[in-house]
Amino acid sequence: MSSAAEQEAVAGKQAAEDGHPAVAVNGARRAAPPPAVPAWPGTPVPLGARFRTGPDQVAGTNFALWAGGAEAVELCLFDGPGPGGRESRVRLTELTHEIWHGFVPGVGPGQRYGFRVHGRWDPWTGARWNPAKLLLDPYARAVDGDFVLPAEVYGHVRDWPQQHVADTVRDDRDSAPYVPKGVVVHDGGPDDEWTHDRRPKTPWADSVIYELHVRGFTKLHPGIPEELRGTYAGLAHPAAIEHLTRLGVTAVELLPVHQFAHEGHLLDRGLKNYWGYNSIGYFAPHAAYAASGTTGQQVGEFRRMVRALHEAGIEVILDVVYNHTAEAGELGPMLSLKGIDNRGYYRLQPDARRYADYTGCGNTLHVVQPHVLRLITDSLRYWVTEMGVDGFRFDLAAALARSMHDVDMLSPFLAVIAQDPVLRRVKLIAEPWDVGSGGYQVGAFPPLWTEWNDRYRNAVRDFWRHALPDVREMGYRLSGSSDLYAWGGRRPYASVNFVTAHDGFTLRDLVSYERKHNEANGEGNRDGTDDNRSWNCGTEGETDDEHVRALRRRQLRNLLTTLLLSTGVPMLVAGDELGRTQGGSNNAYCQDNEISWVDWSLLDDPEWRPLFELTSRLVALRHQHPVLRRRAFFSGRAHSADGLRDLAWFTARGTEMTERDWYAPAATLGMYLSGRDIPGRDERGDPIVDDSFLAVLHAGDRPVSFVLPGPPWAERYEVIVDTGRERQAEAPGGTHPAGAEITVPARTVLLLKVG
Repeated sequence: MSSAAEQEAVAGKQAAEDGHPAVAVNGARRAAPPPAVPAWPGTPVPLGARFRTGPDQVAGTNFALWAGGAEAVELCLFDGPGPGGRESRVRLTELTHEIWHGFVPGVGPGQRYGFRVHGRWDPWTGARWNPAKLLLDPYARAVDGDFVLPAEVYGHVRDWPQQHVADTVRDDRDSAPYVPKGVVVHDGGPDDEWTHDRRPKTPWADSVIYELHVRGFTKLHPGIPEELRGTYAGLAHPAAIEHLTRLGVTAVELLPVHQFAHEGHLLDRGLKNYWGYNSIGYFAPHAAYAASGTTGQQVGEFRRMVRALHEAGIEVILDVVYNHTAEAGELGPMLSLKGIDNRGYYRLQPDARRYADYTGCGNTLHVVQPHVLRLITDSLRYWVTEMGVDGFRFDLAAALARSMHDVDMLSPFLAVIAQDPVLRRVKLIAEPWDVGSGGYQVGAFPPLWTEWNDRYRNAVRDFWRHALPDVREMGYRLSGSSDLYAWGGRRPYASVNFVTAHDGFTLRDLVSYERKHNEANGEGNRDGTDDNRSWNCGTEGETDDEHVRALRRRQLRNLLTTLLLSTGVPMLVAGDELGRTQGGSNNAYCQDNEISWVDWSLLDDPEWRPLFELTSRLVALRHQHPVLRRRAFFSGRAHSADGLRDLAWFTARGTEMTERDWYAPAATLGMYLSGRDIPGRDERGDPIVDDSFLAVLHAGDRPVSFVLPGPPWAERYEVIVDTGRERQAEAPGGTHPAGAEITVPARTVLLLKVG
């Protein structure tokens, strides 16, 4: 005769096969819970765990959790360090507007905790409550431990024989020994006093963004003490900040630092999620990046990092992932939101059992749900007001802008951001697409927002590999992308210009590989895009051929010079200024090793040091000359009797571009920027006047003769940047009269100052 557990499992299997909700156990019974600790009523706000003084001046912590539809909530307190620890349970008996809450006397900072949420198990209607699974508080300020994802962490029986209904069979094994815990954090004390912090508040037009990974940027830096490498404290170290200030960037854009989990398929292959686009804790700094400890110390360490960067004049922008979580789809683990209120937090398909996936990661947060929207905006405000950050880059932002199905620029998320007195004042960057239907929204986000401009990336890559059919697209991208952003009061700085990002080839690999080489990911080289728009200069991969190496270095100079002379906000990627390579990997998301880490030895390498020197010089030129960082779009119209315009385009013949020229195949483009026709006034109300420049971009594989435009454009021209030169620590020099015919070497950018 079968055991009771076996009978229950069989019943669950049959129910699932009949199309009904299955309620089955795995066979392993849970131990009886320890005696409950009494809780006082407490308050429903704020959400999360907040240490404070309660009635009669008794110190303790108030816990509050929104769990719409749940039948009961238990707070679980854990003693001792490590993944285990003795568990004590506190039933939260107070319920206010679907928020379960209670005040527990004597619980203070450093206390580790989680929740168990009771309710119906009915996956066919989207209900997936399972009190056997310990759940992370969505509002936890710190997280101790890491997710290792054994079978016990899944709400359903992973190895159920009938795989097509496996997610409907409940697993009743306790997950507590295998999941990290939230940590109560002290909200008071010196780490909360921002009176001595001075935010740089760099205007958008003056910004130069540097995308970096906290761990990868610092892990191999020889000037950072070994115990601090790979951490927030390492990024705050003077050696790290010195590189940023020498380069001249005004903001760092940190790859995700919210607490994240590693995907099960990576752990099975001995890999980890390196980039961090798999968030599970929207208030907690990722614990693995903390040098000082993980029971709350990471919060203060992160704040000290922000202060150190602010003192150097550098803003901190966070790359945030509010579009999906680490719980994936119906076959994913149960870590937090899925077990708190699956139907409330996630977008579900019409059958309710499966998830709507606009992200390619298995799930999509249900942002039109008020409490989900509150979770996101509370998180954003927390990072601004209590952690000191200056802005956000929103991963797959189009998914956040969806109403019920379609992307809607009047969606609740965008409307709330626009009216929020805190969030509307910080830097907001959209990755303006997702993987759903109609998800590509470049140029469509409303004022206040800037956008990653992938059309800029594609045009510049194609121009320098000589693959553009004509130069119309290049003209728009160099001058601020007015075709995309000149509406609704938007400005040129709505375009974040980039040639590379964390996702894809590094700049050096862009000129060294035509095919992706992602074999180390263990996915048969199927992952990563095939649309690289790269050119290997005739040889795939690394080579000893000095001619090819010299050509690649020249192409790097061309790409960086183009980026930093373009109107809009330039974004550099950490290590590109040093010639960093990933060996041809264009999807190093799971490579937490030398493939992804910045190789600081390149800074002292005679072959690559000049690239850093050129990059820092170009950034300095941009800061010195307002004509290179305009706050308004060019008009192209004459503003004076001599016919001089703020922007003019020239052919190699020295004549202005005609309609026919724009549509003709061309490898050479001259862009004239007038410094006397800059709209706006300075802080004193005086007109802004600058030098004028002529930029000549030649992507052809042979030299070209270029006639320098004569009056009224100029009397003479001085060459100040020449990418044909290997070393340019100082200006190349050389003055030419207007009307002179000069030879522009193959694949070269010249920047000439007008006299």
